[in-house]
Amino acid sequence: MIKNLITGLLAITLLIVVIFTVTGCQEKIENYPDPSSNDQSPVMLVGDWFEDPHNIDFDALPRVPKESIVVSDVTPQDGVNQHNYLIHYDGLFWAMWSDGPSIEDKVGQVVKYATSEDGRTWSEPLMLTPYPPDSGPESLHYNTRTEDGFRYIARGFWERDGELLALVTLDEAAGFFGPSLQLRAFRWNKANRSWEDYILVHDNTINNFPPKQLPGGEWLMSRRAYDYTKSGVHFLVGGTKAIDQWESFPVFGSASQLSAEEPYWWVLPDGKSLMALFRDNNRSGYLYRSFSIDNGRTWSHPVQTDFPDARSKFHGLRMSNGQYVLVNNSYYENRKWLTLSVSDDGMVFDKMFFLVEGDFDGVDYPHVMEHEGYLYVAHSGGKGGRKQSVEVERIQISDLENLEMPSRNKRH
Repeated sequence: MIKNLITGLLAITLLIVVIFTVTGCQEKIENYPDPSSNDQSPVMLVGDWFEDPHNIDFDALPRVPKESIVVSDVTPQDGVNQHNYLIHYDGLFWAMWSDGPSIEDKVGQVVKYATSEDGRTWSEPLMLTPYPPDSGPESLHYNTRTEDGFRYIARGFWERDGELLALVTLDEAAGFFGPSLQLRAFRWNKANRSWEDYILVHDNTINNFPPKQLPGGEWLMSRRAYDYTKSGVHFLVGGTKAIDQWESFPVFGSASQLSAEEPYWWVLPDGKSLMALFRDNNRSGYLYRSFSIDNGRTWSHPVQTDFPDARSKFHGLRMSNGQYVLVNNSYYENRKWLTLSVSDDGMVFDKMFFLVEGDFDGVDYPHVMEHEGYLYVAHSGGKGGRKQSVEVERIQISDLENLEMPSRNKRH
């Protein structure tokens, strides 16, 4: 009798588990994004810790334990530091950024770099590029916005065939961007311990982050032309046979539906599907998303997600533990805060942690790197949104696992 009762209870329990599992799968199929079958899903942020993505209680978010480091600060010179990038190469941490007079991207802006043995103590900043042609401090156009002067803009480190490259753009400094826009590579000369202008990577191009390899070995990076507000966002595929051989593929709808800016992409856990995110300059206050299932040749129509964003640059990566992190200004009205969000599959995030607080519009342009159990998040700082410092947050990845999201039921 007792044996039959236990058997019956086990059967009922198993049935409940099966029903719950099947129901959960059905709900996931109906509501969850999928690169092949549900590429128009807006779902990107879930959790019982918020009701409205534009009304998140940032004071209630778990704080990320971190060590804060200043790499460069040009506040005393009233300069500008932004477009921050990191890499670990040849036993050193490397940082690069745009360094200019007074306000971002004026005539005479250069790219500088610094190195560190431990990611915590950094060398003095040095020039990576020279001054742009006829646009140095002696130029009449220095520190102005005009088509008669030029600027360099930092675009990220790229390790290719064992060499360290630093990507930069060069164009006229009147607007965004000049008609002579070029994406160039500077190469690190180990013997001379100096940077040399190496090669034109692609004409009429500004990337957002350096190329990453596709599962098949080709390189992929985003591309905006000088008239990108009309032509939209493209992706460049290639770079294997030669550093300057690429095919350009458009993301349809990136100019008409949204003013797409500063795109970023990563490979999803299936090892073949790609997901791209876009900042929306039409001020929706949300990120847009697109998928590719053919190695970046074609992309689904960008869809507004429910992930909040302040119309600012963002970055993330897949960590060695398989999880994805995304760092952005998730308070949609300004760039006062940076948050770090975590996802198991790179498509939907269920955790958001408070990372950095700055003065109004004071922290932005993040870039994330993982090295030996730590995340390093470079970003711009400064008061009043002036972007006058390069700063790095050093985060032990295991500390993220100990952070728990608050529940609305627990807080009220």
